[in-house]
Amino acid sequence: MQRIFDIVFSGIALIFLSPLLLPLMFFLRVTGEGEIFFPQNRVGRDHKSFKLYKFATMLKDSPNIATGTVTVHNDPRILPMGGFLRKTKINELPQLINIFKGDMSVVGPRPQTQRCFDAFPESAQNDIVNVRPGLSGIGSIVFRSEENMMHANADPDRLYDDVIMPYKGKLESWYVRNNSVWNYFLLIVLTIFVILSRSTHLIFRCYSSLPRPPAALNTFISSDYYE
Repeated sequence: MQRIFDIVFSGIALIFLSPLLLPLMFFLRVTGEGEIFFPQNRVGRDHKSFKLYKFATMLKDSPNIATGTVTVHNDPRILPMGGFLRKTKINELPQLINIFKGDMSVVGPRPQTQRCFDAFPESAQNDIVNVRPGLSGIGSIVFRSEENMMHANADPDRLYDDVIMPYKGKLESWYVRNNSVWNYFLLIVLTIFVILSRSTHLIFRCYSSLPRPPAALNTFISSDYYE
């Protein structure tokens, strides 16, 4: 059933959003470095690699500059129009093509580059590859402010590898083990709420069994969310 909804949702969304997407593609072509899409290899279901599509928001060679595939707040590699696209999540809309093709689902663990996937604990890796990666999901909602977390830390790479990814892995594993049609649709609603409100607290109220965040993230993910 989820796959049927993926096809219907992505197909209708691509048609409905075409008045936004087509002009945006034109502006991307004539600004920045002239690139419209940024295709990047990501780890998918059953460990299969696929090309994930985003609107181009960073320098072409950004994976080989500074923090590589990890993006921080106010990253100097972000193009002038890229900041707005990333903040509003509009840069993610080309992934509707990935969903329609079957590379992804509307909801699931966020697809990672191989470097970032390897930062997950092995147990989480084994869970994550059992489902299609998603446009949104538990990890995406809880870590909506991930770039801010990285920017506020003196050693962002260590924070990412030793704190963020192990906890995110627990969240994604939780989703895989609690995957259901109900959670699929509820997470779509919660994603819309988070985009509009910029607050992640509701997801912890809806899912009291979610793994608690480590102390190093309490500044950004308040323990009050569990009350």
